[in-house]
Amino acid sequence: MQNLPIRLVLLLLAAVGVQCMYPSSSDVIDLTPDNFDKKVINSDSIWIVEFYAPWCGHCQQLKPEYEKAASALKGIVKVGGVNADEHKSLGGKYGIRGFPTIKIFGANKNKPDDFNGPRTAAGLVDAALNAASQKARANIHGGGSKKSSDSKSGGSKDNKDVVELTDENFEELVMGSEDMWLVEFYAPWCGHCKNLAPQWASAATELKGKVKLGALDATVHTSKASQYEIRGYPTIKYFAPGKKDSDSVSDYNGGRTSSDIVSWALDKLSENVPAPELTQITDEESLKTSCEDKPLCIVSVLPHILDCQSDCRNSYLEILKSLGEKYKNKMWGWVWSEAGAQPEIEEALEIGGFGYPALAVVNVKKMKYSLLKGSFSKEGINEFLRDLSYGRGGTAPLKGSELPKVHKVEPWDGKDAEPPQEEDIDLSDVDLDEKDEL
Repeated sequence: MQNLPIRLVLLLLAAVGVQCMYPSSSDVIDLTPDNFDKKVINSDSIWIVEFYAPWCGHCQQLKPEYEKAASALKGIVKVGGVNADEHKSLGGKYGIRGFPTIKIFGANKNKPDDFNGPRTAAGLVDAALNAASQKARANIHGGGSKKSSDSKSGGSKDNKDVVELTDENFEELVMGSEDMWLVEFYAPWCGHCKNLAPQWASAATELKGKVKLGALDATVHTSKASQYEIRGYPTIKYFAPGKKDSDSVSDYNGGRTSSDIVSWALDKLSENVPAPELTQITDEESLKTSCEDKPLCIVSVLPHILDCQSDCRNSYLEILKSLGEKYKNKMWGWVWSEAGAQPEIEEALEIGGFGYPALAVVNVKKMKYSLLKGSFSKEGINEFLRDLSYGRGGTAPLKGSELPKVHKVEPWDGKDAEPPQEEDIDLSDVDLDEKDEL
């Protein structure tokens, strides 16, 4: 009985030790959700942070090396530890999936780098000193004190459409995509990068949905900068659309204004982008897929097949396909319907008043449209579309402020239609009384 209190004390001490693997006497600083932002995110110091679980065998094996690194880095780089088993919210914030996970909070505190080096004191010290060296070089040029939100794309604050690229996400986002990319490799302290930043951001917005623009801080993400032999800042690389390999990467050689970048990108895109598909509106999905995410949608209503057989209809479709090829770099949607098949669409676009064929251009995002009132010919439609692309021509709000109802119809089989046959009525067996005869 006398030994019971002592045992309880020992158990309590053991329990306390389990909660924090590093004692207060250690040079490893205990981090929690209460002090993390103040000590790590809002400080000017470089931090190495281990996310651990006290019961994890690998964490316990790392402990002596981690403490040795913390002592060696004292006064140079801060070293901390988070009990991610207890503080799950903090572990979840940084995507911790296993223990131990070590992250380096360097120049961009909101985007820490994963430590993937050897789990030895020497390996940890090397990684910490490399991060400190990068920050010191940036400080020489006045770039080290900038917030992470200012460091993207050379310091632009208005770059919501510029994709931030890193060594970790580059392969997935750029090389693993079939989109066309322009990637700027920059340094936060670079004056030319800062001058380019607003132009880059503006071009990214204008090219949204067509070409992706990214930015990679080459002073932090040195692996990709080295792979693409970046020697000066800013350097812009072009990644062609489609499946990518080393042959799909080349230098950007256009101007540095927003209009220059957009023009160059669209020229490249037109060289590679296929002509848009001309889709018959057969159901709601066919209309949404072709038009919903496009800058503009060209909607044609062709005469009924009884009024314009296959040769006639195909001649109209060929006109639309050739114009789709001509304007393919605009990334517009192209759809058609047979007269009378989609009455709600015709009513919403005021089609039919001038007869068939007819054509309207719809801006789905703004719910506005413009109706072709000239000739339904290659020259007439081209002039109409050219004026719209230059911002000329009147528009009207789409009736109902939403896409019209679409009826499900069978797709055209490409054949002529036979007119309905009148049914012969046999009256030989019908008895007529005298009144009927009279």
